[in-house]
Amino acid sequence: MHTQVMKTSHVLTPRLITLSAIAALTLVLAGCGSTTGERATSGAGVGAAVGAGAAAVTGGSVTQGAVIGGGVGAATGAATDEEDINLE
Repeated sequence: MHTQVMKTSHVLTPRLITLSAIAALTLVLAGCGSTTGERATSGAGVGAAVGAGAAAVTGGSVTQGAVIGGGVGAATGAATDEEDINLE
């Protein structure tokens, strides 16, 4: 019986770096707005754009990426307080 041993590389790929940067940017920008509704709305918009972009770069469905990103962005924006993230 032959056994194959697969080596895994711990090198950060450009895709992983890009997706990590997109996730960090989404978290930061989801804090924009003074009310919970404003932060959820801006988070949804930013998340949808980032999700669609990430899906396009990775070869996924742009629509699914936008929907998932919008949901994550809205949830993140709604979960933050105005004092949580200060962009000044």
